Amino acid sequence: MKAAVLRDPKIGLRVEEIKTPTPKSGEVLVKVAACGMCHSDLHVIHGKIAFPLPCVLGHEVAGEIVALGPDNEYTGLAVGQKVAGAFLMPCGKCEACARGRDDLCGPFFDLNRIQGKLYDGTTRLAGTDGEEIAMYSMGALAEYCVIPSTSVAPVSEKIDLTKGAILGCAALTGYGAVRRGANLQFGETVAVVATGGVGSNIIQISKAFGAAKIIAIDISDEKLEAAKALGATHTVNSLKENVRETVFSMTDGRGVDVAFEALGNPATWKSALDALSDGGRLVAIGLGAGVQEAGVEINRTVRRSQRIIGSYGARTRTDLPAVVEMAAKGFINYKEIVTERFRLEDANEGYQKLAKGEILGRAIVDMSL
Repeated sequence: MKAAVLRDPKIGLRVEEIKTPTPKSGEVLVKVAACGMCHSDLHVIHGKIAFPLPCVLGHEVAGEIVALGPDNEYTGLAVGQKVAGAFLMPCGKCEACARGRDDLCGPFFDLNRIQGKLYDGTTRLAGTDGEEIAMYSMGALAEYCVIPSTSVAPVSEKIDLTKGAILGCAALTGYGAVRRGANLQFGETVAVVATGGVGSNIIQISKAFGAAKIIAIDISDEKLEAAKALGATHTVNSLKENVRETVFSMTDGRGVDVAFEALGNPATWKSALDALSDGGRLVAIGLGAGVQEAGVEINRTVRRSQRIIGSYGARTRTDLPAVVEMAAKGFINYKEIVTERFRLEDANEGYQKLAKGEILGRAIVDMSL
């Protein structure tokens, strides 16, 4: 099969012929319809997050199951099903998974995120000469990928399978931030800092959960206009306006109940904290490039009883089906978020545009092109 392989951050992604993988116990083989392009991939491509090389990236995917590994009798999965795959792939057996905290799955972080392997300690990817190739999540920048059965959800005919690729990361992460991280309550006020793929979904999901005001904060007027179309009630360009003064004027001098930070940058952390009310919650979603730190004003945080909550993905086994259903019913307008499509051969070009901030919403690699 063809796959976009990363061997050297100085060179970037190059399409190669590698072996088509085979699913093992509790896994499925998916023919990829499309794969979303995420900032987390960028950090690996640029060498800012350590990961084994060579590797195949791509961690939000939709496609069709073409083969089942053993031990899938009770999963409800079948060959021919259209599915969305989640980037966060719980093993289903560790202590965290046993208590429903898929987002804290130890083997996922220890084996997949550090070693590029699945839960038997081996990768499913190899070159035509047998060379091991690491997989970042399922390694979906390829014509086929192996995914643990815990990490896929069937999608109905109502879902556009190509644009639905973003459900497994951008939408799932947004849902996890709103539902799990913030536990957003009806009528609360929200700020969303950085309105790219994940931020766009947070806006929509916050609206579906009944947020009274949704303030989009970004440095791009074009992205802010797109945010209004998705449900933002107010916008702030943080290059042109003082975030704290503007947000407080929009909220009767209070600030917002919840500020979502969706980029992983010290400047956007500051914007999120500046927007926050007394007793408010900062929900941090964005991953930084390597080891980064953000400043927090200690006395304000303590005296004003503010909380900082990390949110990584969601609880895949329960939340991915919920995200798929929200998309099917129109609560998540994922189609509008996908603004650009690239061929697999042009994936490196797409990530270069993403790095320059030139992608509005989310881009995908479309295997039909």
